[in-house]
Amino acid sequence: MQNRISILLILVLLLVAGCSNKETEKAEAEDQETTQTEENSETDVEKQPVEVEEDEEVNKEVIVGPPLPTSLEELEQLPSGYTKYISTLEEEGRQLTNELTKNLPDISGNPTTEELDRYYEAILSVYQQDYVGPGDLLESMKFQSIGNPEIKDSRYQFKENLNVMVILDASGSMANTEGSVTRMDAAKKAITEFVKGLPEDANVGLRIYGQKGSGKNEDRALSCSSSELVYPLSTYNPANFEQSLSKATPAGWTPIGLALKEAQKDLAAFKGDTNTNIVYLVSDGISTCDDDPVGTAKSLYDSDITPLVNVIGFNVDQEGQKQLQEIAGATEGTYQNVTDAQGLQEQLNEASKVAEKWAQWKTSQEGWLDFYKVDNSLDIFGYHAGEFKKWVDEGQAVGFTLTYLYQHEDKMSAESHDYLKKKNTEYHDWIVEQYDLLRDDLEAMNETNYNEAVKQLEEKYLNNTSSTS
Repeated sequence: MQNRISILLILVLLLVAGCSNKETEKAEAEDQETTQTEENSETDVEKQPVEVEEDEEVNKEVIVGPPLPTSLEELEQLPSGYTKYISTLEEEGRQLTNELTKNLPDISGNPTTEELDRYYEAILSVYQQDYVGPGDLLESMKFQSIGNPEIKDSRYQFKENLNVMVILDASGSMANTEGSVTRMDAAKKAITEFVKGLPEDANVGLRIYGQKGSGKNEDRALSCSSSELVYPLSTYNPANFEQSLSKATPAGWTPIGLALKEAQKDLAAFKGDTNTNIVYLVSDGISTCDDDPVGTAKSLYDSDITPLVNVIGFNVDQEGQKQLQEIAGATEGTYQNVTDAQGLQEQLNEASKVAEKWAQWKTSQEGWLDFYKVDNSLDIFGYHAGEFKKWVDEGQAVGFTLTYLYQHEDKMSAESHDYLKKKNTEYHDWIVEQYDLLRDDLEAMNETNYNEAVKQLEEKYLNNTSSTS
């Protein structure tokens, strides 16, 4: 009996132990499963890409345009935007429009009038044209009036000799293409056509700069010290001039200051009391050397050479235009930015007109003064026509884009669209009015005393920006 009880007790103990082990194993299994699940969960989190919601309003740089100008002089100072034609009827044009306007301020809600005004300034800046203000035209007309007996400044009076010095950029960027030709090839063609048309007894000179080395840093010192008078001032000889021009090969950096300093030496023997000296500087960018092109230009201008200095920028960016304009300003000369060979040829032709007047003056001083009025009238017409095209193109570009963003992209309400369209019309009507007033004043100048007329125009358009507002 006692043995049975002992055996039974042992069986119970074994059963309890077995159950206990199963519970322990189950618990351990559950713990292991839990741990594995947590590990898998953590692993899944690491493997899955982190989804970060980008705040487009924070990341994008919202376009902010400058305030609307109140004078033609202020209008001229505005940086230009995209000036080519865009058709929103074509897919390529729509894509370009979307890209140009993607960072405009958001007016999809219920914007205030002030917000709409800021939006108009922004969209206008996208399509801003490169307007030419009255200053450049007045300087051009003053240049064209060389020889006019009404001008008391001896610098603008014809002298016995006429000398034209061309200073040509031969830096590496002149190898860039404009259309189907390089800038250098376009410049060579325009300069050749220009000197061919000079009077037989006029002198021409050609200096190049930046023609040595390369655009690499290790060649900078060599390139910045390179400028050569390849055709000394003398009458035009086709074969010799062509050979000299061939030395202008795009190479290195842009030492404008050096070129102007050396040009003063080239002209040192041709004093202003007996010589009419005209200098043309052609460059496709700013000086990239450690020189002082503006100060050097002023030194040349103030010398006893008394030259008339004109600057031509060849497809120059905003920064480059600023420096080249400063050079022209320091010498009271003209500045023009051209984009192709034709534009360069047209600017050099301005000097050809002066040369023609000089030749006529030298041959016979009777009856030639009537040429001034006709020539100035053509300049006024050409200037007005050129600016007219700009304000038409700009107004249409802004107007078409507003309609596209409203109708196709749902970027604004009908009320906002109508307000902006009205503002666009009013603003460009104002530009037309200002240029019409300037044209009338210029034509009146052509019929009155030259010196007094120029003085009045400069006071009205250049020294008092509020007078045209």
